[in-house]
Amino acid sequence: MKANKQEITLCPGESRELVVVQDQPGLAEQEAEWKITLPEGASLNMVFLSLQGTVHNRIDVSLEGPQADCRLSGLYLASGDERMDYDILLTHHVPGCRSEQLFKGLLTGRSVTHFDGLIRVVPDAQKTEAYQANHNLLLSDDARAHTRPQLEIYADDVKCSHGATVGRLNPEELFYLRSRGIPLTEARMLQQLAFVGEVLERISSQEQRERLQTRVEERLRSAF
Repeated sequence: MKANKQEITLCPGESRELVVVQDQPGLAEQEAEWKITLPEGASLNMVFLSLQGTVHNRIDVSLEGPQADCRLSGLYLASGDERMDYDILLTHHVPGCRSEQLFKGLLTGRSVTHFDGLIRVVPDAQKTEAYQANHNLLLSDDARAHTRPQLEIYADDVKCSHGATVGRLNPEELFYLRSRGIPLTEARMLQQLAFVGEVLERISSQEQRERLQTRVEERLRSAF
């Protein structure tokens, strides 16, 4: 399958928000490559929602001007035999830029996900701030989440961190909800909705956010 290639170059000082929704049923393959360039003072907030299907996303971001700011967020919901992959390279080329990444996944069935994220800070890109987090919840015994966050830093005056988790629904939270008379199925659903909420909240348009929250909940209730 040929990848859908997208190039995005913001103007200096421009601020933009993009929401990418991947929602093809069955094992339909969706492959996309994103090449993103941010010049001086540009700001990008980009949210990916991979709701079903087989997904391959490759994202290459270059921060090339001082005070450029990039926020990448993503939510992937994988069920059945679906596979969802995110391959991210985010490079700080100049001093004084900031980036933040938050990606979350819910997996059930025999689904498999891969998150491979690299933050690269080149020599002399001082005063960089870069953060990356990837969190996954497994809702079945056969689901597999592979995660590899990475830092490659060649400057010494930076604030950078990364982290990843792969776990299951919190049994103490579940017990608390059950003790309040909430049925087991609904209690598990409330936990899932709370988990995905942090990503959805990054969509600034209330109308769009509420519409996508409804779609995410439909997907969770039908397959998870």
